[in-house]
Amino acid sequence: MDTKTRSRAAAPAAGDRTAGVALMLGGALANQTGAAVGALAFPVIGPVGVVAIRQWVAGVVLLVAGRPRLRSFTRRQWWPVLALAAVFATMNLSLYTAIDRLGLGPAVTLEFLGPLAVALAGSRRPTTLACAVLAAAGVVVLTRPQPTTDYVGIGVGLLAAACWAGYILLNRTVGARTSGIEGVAAAGALSALVYVPIGIAALVAHPPTPAAVACAAAAGLLSSAVPFLADLLALRRVPAHFFGVFMSVNPVVAAAIGSVFLGETPGAVDWLAIALIVIANAVSVLVNQSTAPAATPSPATAS
Repeated sequence: MDTKTRSRAAAPAAGDRTAGVALMLGGALANQTGAAVGALAFPVIGPVGVVAIRQWVAGVVLLVAGRPRLRSFTRRQWWPVLALAAVFATMNLSLYTAIDRLGLGPAVTLEFLGPLAVALAGSRRPTTLACAVLAAAGVVVLTRPQPTTDYVGIGVGLLAAACWAGYILLNRTVGARTSGIEGVAAAGALSALVYVPIGIAALVAHPPTPAAVACAAAAGLLSSAVPFLADLLALRRVPAHFFGVFMSVNPVVAAAIGSVFLGETPGAVDWLAIALIVIANAVSVLVNQSTAPAATPSPATAS
């Protein structure tokens, strides 16, 4: 193969990588913008009302996209799907409650401890231990005790992290036992059903305005449908480990969008904490990639 032929063959790969990066960045921006837009409706319908509408929108989108054949599911398929539905329901409520109490950047940063814990679990390498220490230092800096420290907000942020870890592990099981995205779609639809009575109660207690409903629905689209599609397309163009490392930008993107849309102003110490956790997550993904075949990372629609 001559030089020109090799050059032409390499061009599509370079183009795919560029397109993959653009898709990942677009997915991250959509995900965190959706969360910020949803937060604008908190004063009217509260986090529960926003999450309910978000789950309804996401459930419908996933149901249409996945078209799960529910009647054909076996008991062996149903239990991880039901568990995943419970994780969906709990994760989004805990995350949005944390956003309401802590702000977008800190809440998303705490949530990212979930995938980090999964990446670090079971590894005994010194680098992995260093990542754990680095992440722990970031958490200490981010949650440092102050007169205004919101320990409930920190607690629900950590609950969101635990749910995301559970989502990753359950998603692997669901993916292995169901076809395509049928299992995830079924879990999303069931989670939406769970929020029907919860959402009705929340919206009766806090009557919505058209603007609040629009913000919550936009959160469902921007934080679920758009990043889900972007991540699936990106994973066809970039290596799985590169995708995993790039996901680490989400806390940074969240803090930046929180500053722009919500008027949040993270201090220098907060940015340091976010940086420590982001670096720990990125390094842990790279270490795992060098020691074992990487599993396809879960799309960011979990958050």
